[in-house]
Formats: sequence, C-alpha cells, structure tokens
Amino acid sequence: MMNLKSGYPYWLIKNGLPYNYPKLAQNIQADVVIIGGGITGALCAHELINAGINCIVVDGRTIGLGSTCASTSLLQYELDKPLHELSALIGKRNAERAYILCGNAIDRLNEISTTVNYKDFELKKSLYYAAFKKDTQLLQLEYKARKEAGFTLDLLNEKDIKEGYGFKAPLALLSHKGACVNAYLLAHNIHQYNINKGCGVYDRTTVSEITYLPRSVKLLTTDGFTISAKKVINASGYEIEHFIKKKIVTLHATYALASENIGGADAFWKENAMIWNTADPYLYMRTTSDRRIMVGGRDEPFYNPARRDKLLKQKTKQLTKDFQQLFPHQPMIPEFSWTGTFGITKDALPFIGEYKKYPHTYFALGFGGNGITFSTIAAQLICEQIKGTRNRDLALFKFDRV
Repeated sequence: MMNLKSGYPYWLIKNGLPYNYPKLAQNIQADVVIIGGGITGALCAHELINAGINCIVVDGRTIGLGSTCASTSLLQYELDKPLHELSALIGKRNAERAYILCGNAIDRLNEISTTVNYKDFELKKSLYYAAFKKDTQLLQLEYKARKEAGFTLDLLNEKDIKEGYGFKAPLALLSHKGACVNAYLLAHNIHQYNINKGCGVYDRTTVSEITYLPRSVKLLTTDGFTISAKKVINASGYEIEHFIKKKIVTLHATYALASENIGGADAFWKENAMIWNTADPYLYMRTTSDRRIMVGGRDEPFYNPARRDKLLKQKTKQLTKDFQQLFPHQPMIPEFSWTGTFGITKDALPFIGEYKKYPHTYFALGFGGNGITFSTIAAQLICEQIKGTRNRDLALFKFDRV
C-alpha cells in the first residue's frame, strides 16, 4: 500500500479510532463490492444502500487512515482550475456544469450529514483573494464567468478585504456557498449508518487478485478468502496506479497544520470564512469548531515518502509565516502538523465511471482539492449506472477525455 501521509493529522488525534470494523474472515457474496473505505467508499455505499442495492466495503488499511484522515476538508464548488480557464479548455457549457455539480454536492453532503447524525457540518463562505497585484485580472474574469453561471458571489476591493477580513489584498471573490467538515469522522458516521442498513464494512482486508467473469467478478484477499459480486466500485484513490497503468494523475504532497486551541468567542475573521489565494501552489485556511486555525499549502511534487516527510518541519514553519504575514496580530502556535499525498489531473476534474479494460467495474477517483465533493458526485453517478440509468454528466469525467 502507498504511504499517503505522515505527521499528526489533527482529525486522527482528535477522534482516534471511533469505531472498530472486522477483518474479512470468510467467503462472502454481494451485489456490489467497494474497494476503499475512506470518505469516497463510504459515500458510494451510502448511495447504494439507500437505493436498495446490497453492497460491502473492503479496505486494506484501518478505516479512514489513508487520505481521509489527512484531509483539511474544505468543501467548495470552486475547482483548482478557475471557471474561465476551464471553459477555455473544455467549453463553457461543460465547465459551468462541472462547477454546478460541485455546488450541488455541497447540498447533498449537508443532507447526508443530517441523515447520519454528523453534527459538525458548518456552512461557510469562501474568500478567494489575489496573492499578487497581477492576479486582479484573473479574479475579474472569474467573477464574470461565475456570475454568468448563476453563482452568488461578491467582488471585494482592497478596502472591503481589510475591513472585513483584516488583511491586505488588492481584490477578492467572496462565494456564498461552501462548507467545512471533518472528513474522517463523517466517513465513520456514514459507515455506521450503512452498517445499520445492512452494509458489511471490513478493514485490514487487502484485495490481491480480481477475476473478471462473463457476468460477475471474483476478488481474492491476501488471507485467501473470496468475495463474489456482480459489480465492483474502485474507490482506492491515489493507489489507482495498482489498477490503471495509464498516467491519469500527477501526485503531489501538501502540508498542513492546526493551531493550538485559541480562547475567546469571537470569529477570527469575518464569519470564519474559508480563505485561499491565487498563488501556485495556493495557500488555504479554515477554522475548526473547537477554535483552531488550520492552514495548508506549500505543495511539492511527490517523489517518495521519505523526501516528502523530510520537509514537514520546514513546511510547518513556512505555513506559520505565511499565516502571520496575513494576520500578524492573530496568535498562531502550531500544535499538529502533517503531510498528505494528493493528485492533480490536467483539467482539474475527477475520473468517474467505467474503464474499458475492466468489465463490471466503476471507478470513483475524486482527485484534486475537491476530492470530497467529487466523491459525492461519483457516488451518485455510479449508483445511477448500476441501477441502469445513464446520466450524460458522466461524459465530463470519462477516462478517454484526456
């Protein structure tokens, strides 16, 4: 298994291992087997269970200890590629649809959170500011593109930003739709809901071999047990290289920290909005419900875990400095820091659906900064496919588009 993270991810420290899941110790059958028990696998199982489709989830790790526990869990409809740039790449209609689907995914995640009794879903605005003076034109173009797509947002000048958020920047976009969660705990809550509805969830269960039969699939685990199913959903995330040899994603390492608990009752900045900027790689930050500030960024190309991990101390210092340059009067003492692996696609879109070399198999690969919203979209689209409904939105995310 790929080494996807290191350090002390805040959510893992905060929540520990909230639930235990069995290791598969017998042969089993299901209509659908989902490979991957992180937030993506949990969401896929949730859609299937609610549609009356029998499914099980297997994960080679302990549930949630891959990329999910390392996520900073900002939920935004904005993609890593601005709408006006994506429009030039894939066409205005397709680009707007991708953005709209991400917006709808935030609403869907809010509904799911209520259903599974996850109480820490926080609706948030999102402030996207120009890191440099030259980026003001980019934001003006982006404002126009998003307004034309129907999104509610404001264009803020330097005075607006200083008075509302307490730092200096030449221009910013304020989006009115966004949210923050704890993806690690949300995934566990979804799994517990699914289990109560009849879904089997097994961790420490590694699939070593898949046999594709005319009408079904048979999976063999490293412990010698078989899983027979009609369909497979691959939600293995950045470990997809074990299944698809085609180069579809470039791996990077991102770095994050969470501050000490900061006392008081007031917002750190206006409405504790999510904040990110136009730099490449971009700086991003959010607050948590227990009054911590989370800062991330300083991404690096991923070569190997040792090189990634060696940079953690240096990156933590740099992120602290980045924050303090914006908010010199706001206390910032990092208590937890970590690094995680993520992937970038050429068009900033995920890969969802079928891949011709693997029959009876669907892929839910929510790469990029929008991994959780992409996974929500994937869960819905794949569930429809398995039910026999073809959704034209799948064309946006197909493998042969790039």
